[in-house]
Amino acid sequence: MSTQPLGELDDRLLLRRHVEGDADAFGELYRRHRDRMWAVAVGVCGDREIAAEGVQEGFIAAFRRAESYRGQAAVTTWLHRIIVNACIDATRRLRPTAELTEAVIASGPTGPDRAEQVDTRLAVHQALWGLPDAQRLALVLVDMHAVPVAEAAEILQVPPGTIKSRCARGREALAAALDGNGFTDVGTSGAPTTSNTPGPHETKGGGHDR
Repeated sequence: MSTQPLGELDDRLLLRRHVEGDADAFGELYRRHRDRMWAVAVGVCGDREIAAEGVQEGFIAAFRRAESYRGQAAVTTWLHRIIVNACIDATRRLRPTAELTEAVIASGPTGPDRAEQVDTRLAVHQALWGLPDAQRLALVLVDMHAVPVAEAAEILQVPPGTIKSRCARGREALAAALDGNGFTDVGTSGAPTTSNTPGPHETKGGGHDR
């Protein structure tokens, strides 16, 4: 086994080292990607406690299923897929009834604009959770976390065209819901470009919204 420091290894080598019995390799993967996975989990779950459970369950599953990784996608794509699925399962089990969650207001600004910002976050949160799961997940990945369309398609295991369709429909529904509640010019970041421009491994067309 190589003596190269773990921090200098790429993700694939770390996962291989873990499978081969290196007790510290998976911990390095966890430290490297936990913040991004946590941010995605909060977007998927809409609740920080459920997100925490989803992330924990997802990383445990990845630890145990590391041998199933075949190298056909990036390790981060493989991890995203496991974390997203764990978060979906956790949300179905534990979805809270409270409309106001800590996740909506935790990162907002302070000062005189605070109330307005919280109102906007609540409106977006409620509108996002009014979307079908498929559209919401696509928007969380592509618009909220700037995951390329091709990678989002791998994570959700649908064609790239399906991701584009879900994002387009989701944005339209989100905008209509916000407009109906008196909010205008509010939406997900990067909406005009992130899902309409093919990625480096993506071809135009294909797929239908499901």
